[in-house]
Amino acid sequence: MTTTAPAPASASASTAVAVPRRRRLRALGGWAIVVAIVVVGVVVTLQLGAKMPAARGVLDPEGTGDSGAQALAELLRDQGVEVSVQRSRAEARAAVDESTTLVMTNPYTLTDDGLAELIAPADRVVFLTTGTHLLSELGIGESGSGTSAPVDAGCDVPEFARVGTIRPDRSFVPAAGVTGCFGDGESAAVLVDDGDGIRRTVVEGDRLFSNAYLSENGNAALGLALLGQTERVVWYVPSYSDTDIEGSAEPDTLGSLTPGWVTPAILLLMIAGVAAALWRGRRFGPLVAENLPVTVRASETMHGRARLTAKASDAAHAAEALRDGARRRLAKRLGLAVNARADEIADAASDRLRVPRGTLQPLLDGPLPQDEPGLVDLARRLDELETAVDETTQAMRRPE
Repeated sequence: MTTTAPAPASASASTAVAVPRRRRLRALGGWAIVVAIVVVGVVVTLQLGAKMPAARGVLDPEGTGDSGAQALAELLRDQGVEVSVQRSRAEARAAVDESTTLVMTNPYTLTDDGLAELIAPADRVVFLTTGTHLLSELGIGESGSGTSAPVDAGCDVPEFARVGTIRPDRSFVPAAGVTGCFGDGESAAVLVDDGDGIRRTVVEGDRLFSNAYLSENGNAALGLALLGQTERVVWYVPSYSDTDIEGSAEPDTLGSLTPGWVTPAILLLMIAGVAAALWRGRRFGPLVAENLPVTVRASETMHGRARLTAKASDAAHAAEALRDGARRRLAKRLGLAVNARADEIADAASDRLRVPRGTLQPLLDGPLPQDEPGLVDLARRLDELETAVDETTQAMRRPE
């Protein structure tokens, strides 16, 4: 019988050392691949970001996002109106004539003299957004408090006769001699000034003429009534690249305020951090499921939060919780999305209960009560509203 001599001890030791070494090399190789992928991803992202066009601003006639106004510009072109987009005030002024409507958002990048020079040759000027300074400069009115409920024109401007109703985004108090439209008598969403033979119109159109809201109510009709009265529209887009405001000096940046050695030090720290991660990094094992030692029921959590709210006498917080729950339940019962806005839920509930629109907005989105009697009253009214909606829903499902 033959016997096999045992392997030398040195060979066994070298094999035992080689196995952990290969594992470490394999782990370092995996980390190197991850770092390479991250670096390549960052480089590609920077390249794509440098090549992408700059984002358009609010109510930009070439903006395709929710806040842009390309839909309104295309609607005007469909009606035979020539829309000329200008991003230079000199070119915009040269393009204006008697058969042109000059349109722009709040020209915050222009001085008062620059604005006066721009609108001087125009017979019709429409400001789609405005600010307090612009209202004061035009002498057309001042900011006021209005309502977000649907309103009709309520004025004798012929263009607005067939607009229908809109939901004002902002209301103004018209100055003497200025016509206010789409308001409640004291304030208006649209101001029209025909002084000196020049028609100047001011409206806050962020939620009226943007791509996201143009199709709601009479927003599109109002846009056509404001901008579609002439054969051509010169749409000037204000920007800081076309400003006549002269700054005294360039603003300080973080790079100009820090010493020159800060950037190399930050880079060195980042490299040291990556090296330490590769050196001391460990591979995590598989996830282990572990049961909690105790079970906390949802009812106990609810009662605990209720006791905290009661102890703090925070009626407003409790009212907001009640209102949020009521809105979610009403949205589900009315067939709306879970994230539907309060005004949408109020309008749908008003239609279901056949009550005038606008009566339920204060209940679902009005001021919160600050004391316990107000909280109790709010809870009672919310419960009555949900009960009424449930009864109408059951009546609709009941066979004739």
